[in-house]
Amino acid sequence: MADRRARRNLNSRLKRRRRAGDPMQAYDALPPGLRQWLAAACLPWSPASALRIWFKAGGSRDPAAAAARLDAAEQAMLKRDARVWAVRD
Repeated sequence: MADRRARRNLNSRLKRRRRAGDPMQAYDALPPGLRQWLAAACLPWSPASALRIWFKAGGSRDPAAAAARLDAAEQAMLKRDARVWAVRD
């Protein structure tokens, strides 16, 4: 029983990716607004993918719009993998 419980986070259908470099150093180099968003995020984002969305959404000019775009991307990911991440009653 305990063995099954330990593996339940591995049931995601999302792709797994290897990290290149030091993830903490990459996190520390992020803009403060993006770091705040990542601290409250539901999913474990890589600094590179979060930064890519942040820049495409104009995070340096409009941090609120970039945070809204990140929220939308995260909700889409949660919806795609609802079987694992959905709240159960």
